[in-house]
Amino acid sequence: MIVVRSAESRNNIKKYPDSTTSGTVTAQRGGILIVDDNKNVLTALRILLENYFESITLLSSPKQIHTLLREAAPDIVLLDMNFSAGINSGNEGLYWLSEIKKQDADLPVVLFTAYADIDLAVKALKLGATDFVVKPWNNAKLIATLQAAYSLRESRNNVKQLRERQSVLNSELNKGQTVCWGISEAVRNLRLLIEKVARTDANILITGENGTGKEVIAREIQRLSLRNKEILITVDMGAVTESLFESELFGHVKGSFTDAKTDRTGKFEAANHGTLFLDEIGNLSYPLQAKLLNALQSRQIVRVGGNKPIPVDIRLICATNRDLRELVGKGEFREDLLYRINTIQIEIPPLRERKEDIPPLAEFFLEKYAKKYNKKNISFSPSTLNKLQAYHWPGNIRELQHTVEKTVILSETNVLQINDIYLSPSNPANIELDNMTLEDAEKILIQNSLKRNRENLSAVAAELGITRPTLYSKMRKYHLVK
Repeated sequence: MIVVRSAESRNNIKKYPDSTTSGTVTAQRGGILIVDDNKNVLTALRILLENYFESITLLSSPKQIHTLLREAAPDIVLLDMNFSAGINSGNEGLYWLSEIKKQDADLPVVLFTAYADIDLAVKALKLGATDFVVKPWNNAKLIATLQAAYSLRESRNNVKQLRERQSVLNSELNKGQTVCWGISEAVRNLRLLIEKVARTDANILITGENGTGKEVIAREIQRLSLRNKEILITVDMGAVTESLFESELFGHVKGSFTDAKTDRTGKFEAANHGTLFLDEIGNLSYPLQAKLLNALQSRQIVRVGGNKPIPVDIRLICATNRDLRELVGKGEFREDLLYRINTIQIEIPPLRERKEDIPPLAEFFLEKYAKKYNKKNISFSPSTLNKLQAYHWPGNIRELQHTVEKTVILSETNVLQINDIYLSPSNPANIELDNMTLEDAEKILIQNSLKRNRENLSAVAAELGITRPTLYSKMRKYHLVK
């Protein structure tokens, strides 16, 4: 065994002349383990690669592979496929490939042989080989192949680190975090249903008016699921433009369109092994629904500008405040997509239909914001709770939450009285919300918020708990754009 280590630091950006091409190469990166029984080959590869890798470990027998993987910790392996005289089947290389993968499944392995065999190459790739190089090799091609393998190693390490960071972040976010469910029978039934379906991989559709807490429920399902160590990716479908839909969800390759300066991972890939939450699914245009359906059915995506199918393993949760069956009847939503996303439907009732939940929710938010704004020993008077319970809450839990937060910020006494609570005035037409459609109520809610915030869209979006693009989309829908 021979180990060649570069004197250059990993952070050195010095350039080296490249003897195989007319240009230069950047400073060495990473380490490579080369396993080949021909010592002349090992020497030639050491000379060729010493300007490209920080450390080069040469091994003439594969019997020490396990030890070298632990001690040298290479970033890639260049592995010969035949070690015994007179045997050219490549089975030895396949065996040691499988042994390497057992020890480090993410370690890129490039196979090296003097005997080109398509079937053998296919078999090797199926077993996890990164690439296949035939002797005698072309220097430039070999270097490019090894550098690509190293880039793959870096990418895998980055993904692993991101997942580890996300796991820690999820753990910290969930630590001590509780969901205030309320005390109504409707909420008890809702909670039982969530606990029952969360540990399955069934696709879930969450329905309910704006502000009822659909994203909170989605996160609770993720927390209770078998994928709770993985990431949850949220996509606001109402804010995704048609021109960027495929790039946003499926990713793109460099050069696929004018602004595609680099490869980009889409939301499906980012959520692989985790959960993908598609909010406002009812706002997705009909042509884009077909593209989404195709990805869900095939369980694979193709990046914009690419041609390689990428398998994805996700748990899908969707949410909408619209009646999708009604949209199906109007020809605005695909029935097959509805069936695909709607294995289990969870309907969240509006707050006005479960008024007994208002006091515990108000107390929950009061405690949260009292702690946040350092307001000690603060409480509601009984008459204030009665006022909160009597209000119809067109913005549902979100409106209640913002009302309590505003009250805590402005409060000057420890006991919050009726006059400390600011509630939105009744709508101009003085119509009962029970007689309205969801769209009518949503339009009035936006109109009132625009009036209160003097047309400041950022303030309106913050008050309503939605993004500016989503707000603008809804304003166009209700002809509120001036």
